[in-house]
Amino acid sequence: MDLKILSTLNAERASRRAAIVVTNPDTSAQRLVKGEDVGRDPIADVLRARLRSGKSGMEETPEGRVFLTVYVPPPRLVAIGAVHISQALAPMAKMLGYDVTVVDPRTAFATSERFPDVPVIAEWPDVALPPLGIDRYTAFVALTHDPKIDDPALLHAFAKECFYIGALGSRKTHGRRLERLKGQGASDDDLARIHAPIGLNIGAISPPEIAVSIMAEITGALRQERVAARQEKVA
Repeated sequence: MDLKILSTLNAERASRRAAIVVTNPDTSAQRLVKGEDVGRDPIADVLRARLRSGKSGMEETPEGRVFLTVYVPPPRLVAIGAVHISQALAPMAKMLGYDVTVVDPRTAFATSERFPDVPVIAEWPDVALPPLGIDRYTAFVALTHDPKIDDPALLHAFAKECFYIGALGSRKTHGRRLERLKGQGASDDDLARIHAPIGLNIGAISPPEIAVSIMAEITGALRQERVAARQEKVA
């Protein structure tokens, strides 16, 4: 690979930005397409489908036959609340390949002893979240039941392209949450993005069961676009 392409690719990956290397198998000519530039590329539709699928492979395009090497960031889970559900959720997410971060300003809960091998940030969301660089490869869950913590965290998530946003609470609790967030400037589209009550409805009761339901719903959200991409190719 050309050193200039490699250097640019490494910079994109370090910044959690997607990229695709387009290789002509007949001439070995290569070019790099940054994720932010895909829409302006001559083979934009093909590149978008590959980014959604996250898979590399050969494609027939108007440019001829090319091999597309796809680089997408590993998925990330940001959990607001160092609660019992988060204690069960964090190792499950790590097992599934997620980079996990727990945020909770309550220092009695946000400890490394409760969350071994997981970064824990004992700060309020307005301080903890901006440096994390939350993006479209992030699943975001609000689990504290405390509006002072969950609400500003959700407002931050709305400004990003998280592929999943979920919040703990009953339908009644969520209704009050929607009223509060709308009063703080959230749009109807923002509010519609929240999965609440969080998790698949499997009758979960215990924190580990709720964690299973959350990870199942997150997995569905992550894979949904990839299934759509495969169907698009078949059609």
